[in-house]
Amino acid sequence: MNAIEINNIDFSYTKKSSQSLINIAHWHVKQGEQLFMYGPSGSGKSTLLNLICGINTVKVGAISVLGKSLNTMTNRQRDKFRAENIGYIFQQFNLISYLSAIENIKLAKHFSTSKNTTSFTSQVHSLLSSLKLTPEDWHRPVSQLSVGQQQRVGIARALINAPKLIIADEPTSSLDQSAKDSFIALLLSLCQEHATTLLFVSHDMSLQKHFSSSIALADINSLNNMNQQAIKDNI
Repeated sequence: MNAIEINNIDFSYTKKSSQSLINIAHWHVKQGEQLFMYGPSGSGKSTLLNLICGINTVKVGAISVLGKSLNTMTNRQRDKFRAENIGYIFQQFNLISYLSAIENIKLAKHFSTSKNTTSFTSQVHSLLSSLKLTPEDWHRPVSQLSVGQQQRVGIARALINAPKLIIADEPTSSLDQSAKDSFIALLLSLCQEHATTLLFVSHDMSLQKHFSSSIALADINSLNNMNQQAIKDNI
């Protein structure tokens, strides 16, 4: 089974727009694959990720994630499916600064069907320990943690529901090269340990060396001559 499968999609943000942003005839990512996708800023990477996550939906074509059609789900069903099956690591981490690491991670459980609080707390502690965060840091506001520590909290939040797919959107943009390499090594190790599919998206080509599979967005998006300003205005 493919983790991601896209067929004949044509997407723009407004019905009145004559310029599509994403147009893909067919593309898939195999289950368990760790794929590096690259493209310049403004090329539509974040737009594609929003489609794969079901944040935005297509009117033309079909997108299936983990064998489930996003097109046939309601907004509520997509929210629940995303929470239980997709871990998202953001460029700016998207942590709530005044909450602790544990409290930020608990937010990821909001839409999950599992309500076993005891088991969940144990999982959080185990995951934070494996990410080399000390118990003293678990309960501090994340605003008091270093950038590297905040990034590890972001990984923990993405992994806590044992997702089958992780999407990382420019997660290393604020790090130096050494920290980037360490972060990716850790993320790949965790994905391999749990047989998790990873779609890692960046404009930084120096990161490609870490991945056995890579692809340029331009190679799957047929709109190679897009109006770049229109894209930048909408992403």
